[in-house]
Amino acid sequence: MVQYTLAQSPEIILTVSGKDSAKAREKAMDQLMELMEAGKLPTELEEGFGAQQLIEVKEAPIDTAGGEDAITQAVQVLSNLATLKLKVQDSRAEALEIRKAVDVLFSDQSVTEEEITRLKEGFKVLKNFAQANMRYQEARTKAEQARQVLDQALKSPEK
Repeated sequence: MVQYTLAQSPEIILTVSGKDSAKAREKAMDQLMELMEAGKLPTELEEGFGAQQLIEVKEAPIDTAGGEDAITQAVQVLSNLATLKLKVQDSRAEALEIRKAVDVLFSDQSVTEEEITRLKEGFKVLKNFAQANMRYQEARTKAEQARQVLDQALKSPEK
């Protein structure tokens, strides 16, 4: 089946069996003439309107591959979020202890060389935690959309 419409009246759909061809367009023109004779065509067509001016209506292909790609991507985003959450949780306690130790640098309290060395070693943990936490926060925002994609895909069709 092939469908045609008119630029002047896109709401008019003329359906003809077969593929787009000169013969199919002639059949569509016959249908169009019948509509005109019955007074059911809402627009006036100019003199010389021909079959070649009919516009073929093509249905957009159902993009299941795109939907599946979106689901795969959503799962990957959620998996990344899970990994980052574990990383943040594992280093949070140690990073918070180091963060408290940083305050000693801003006090008048004396510190030993050992304390400064431990603090410097802890900066790496602090930096890694802070970076992982920022990535986790960003991933969480993206994961909200991923969760919505999955929720939509998991929704059962209404009966």
